[in-house]
Amino acid sequence: MSKLKNEKELLKTAIRVGMRYGENRGVVKFDPDDSANDKIEFLYRLLVHDKLITPLPQEQLSLPTMKHKLALWASKLKS
Repeated sequence: MSKLKNEKELLKTAIRVGMRYGENRGVVKFDPDDSANDKIEFLYRLLVHDKLITPLPQEQLSLPTMKHKLALWASKLKS
């Protein structure tokens, strides 16, 4: 897994856009006290469920790989 050039910024964008996507779909209402890790895991699972991103193999499923996958998704949004 190669790190993206601006992965932190892309992850922030992915969380912001993903939260808006989930709330617009009516499947989630995020609270201000929700941790970033909880948001990341929920958004990853939501995007996989909606077939917007491909799932990671079970043995590779971890918070850092979910972050990377969301950052990749965000990088494609800007294109």
